[in-house]
Amino acid sequence: MTDAAQLRSRTQELLKAHPPATTDRTDFLKARFDAGLAWVHYPVGLGGLDAPRTLQAVVDAELEAAGAPDNDPRRIGIGLGMAAPTILAYGTEEQKQRFLRPLWVGEEVWCQLFSEPGAGSDLAALGTRAVRDGDSWVVNGQKVWTSSAHVARWAILIARTDPDLPKHRGITYFLCDMTDPGVEVRPLRQITGEAEFNEVFLTDVTIPDAHRLGEVGDGWKVAQTTLNNERVAIGGARIPREGGMIGPASRTWRERPELRTHDLHQRLLDLWVDAEVARLTGERLRQQLVAGQPGPEGSGMKLAFARLNQEISGLEVELLGEEGLLYGDWTMRRPELVDFTGRDAGYRYLRSKGNSIEGGTSEVLLNIVAERVLGLPSEPRNDKDVAWKDLAR
Repeated sequence: MTDAAQLRSRTQELLKAHPPATTDRTDFLKARFDAGLAWVHYPVGLGGLDAPRTLQAVVDAELEAAGAPDNDPRRIGIGLGMAAPTILAYGTEEQKQRFLRPLWVGEEVWCQLFSEPGAGSDLAALGTRAVRDGDSWVVNGQKVWTSSAHVARWAILIARTDPDLPKHRGITYFLCDMTDPGVEVRPLRQITGEAEFNEVFLTDVTIPDAHRLGEVGDGWKVAQTTLNNERVAIGGARIPREGGMIGPASRTWRERPELRTHDLHQRLLDLWVDAEVARLTGERLRQQLVAGQPGPEGSGMKLAFARLNQEISGLEVELLGEEGLLYGDWTMRRPELVDFTGRDAGYRYLRSKGNSIEGGTSEVLLNIVAERVLGLPSEPRNDKDVAWKDLAR
C-alpha cells in the first residue's frame, strides 16, 4: 500500500469501526496496530503495511483530526525509538510477534541497560558478564544512567560473553525482564531534584537464550542499530516551528517587553535561526531514513540538540533576570518522562546540562561525525586487538 488515498481510506475504516469517543484507549491502539497503521513502514502483521515511511504523516493527520488517542510516545520513547527498530532488524519472528505490539501500544515500557560506571563514553569497555548455562545466561554487573528503569518491564541489555576477545567482539545483546529476581533498581537524584535516571544492579539474573537478540558475540553490531536510532530519536524528533526550547524563550520575549535589551535581542535572533535550521535539518534527515537505516548523521543532530538546548535555556534564565534564579519545585520524585516545556525556566536550564551526556557524550559524537561523516583519520588506539581481560582498568 503506497498510495496516500488508500491510507486515508484505511484510516477512516479504522475510525468507523472503533470510534475514538466511545472506544477504550488501549483497545483503539491495539486495533490501530492490527490495521497496520501504527508505523506504516513496518512489515504487514507487525503494525505496518510495508508502505513508505513518509506516508505515516498522512495517517497521523487523519487520526489527530478525529481526536484519536496516541500511544503517549514521550513515555515509551525508548521502546519506540531504540528497542523496536533493533528488534525489527535482528529479532526472530517469535520475538517480533511477542514484543512489538505491546511495546507500541504502551502496555510494556522499555529501558536501556548499556552504560556502566566504568564504561560510559567508552561503552565497548563494559564489564557486565553473561555466562552461558544450558539454554539460559546468568548475568552479573551494574548499569547506570538508566532512564525509566523504575517503570520499565523490559530492557535492552548488552553484556560481555567472551572476555578473551577484544572489547568490541566479545559482547552479546539481550532482552531482559526487569521483573526477574536479581534485578535491583536504585534512583539517581539529579541536579533538578528528580530521579528520572537510575542505577541497575544485576545479580545472578537468568535470561533465556530465546531472549538473545542477534548472534552470540555480535552485540556491538546490534547495539549500533540501537545507538544510531537513539541519536535520531533524541536529536531529530519532529517538532513544529518554535517547538522545543526556543518556544518558551520566544514567548517570554513577546509577553515581557520590559525584560528586553538590545544584546538579548541579537542573541535570541541568532538562536531562533539556529533552532529553525536544526528543525529543517531534522526534516531532511527523516526523509533520508526512507531509503534505509539511520547512519552517523544522527550524531550531528544530537550534537546540535544539546548545544541549542543549553544555550537557549541559559538565555531564557538571563532574560528573566532575578526571576530566572527562582526554582519551582525541588521535590524528590521519579517521573515517567521528561517535560522540558511544561516546567519553569530554572528546570530547563538545569535539565539541559544532561543533554550533552545522555545518548552519547558530545565528545564521542564529535569523533563519530569527524570519522564517519567527514572521513577524517581515526584517533590512535592501542586497545583494538587486545583481549578485554588484558585491558588496563
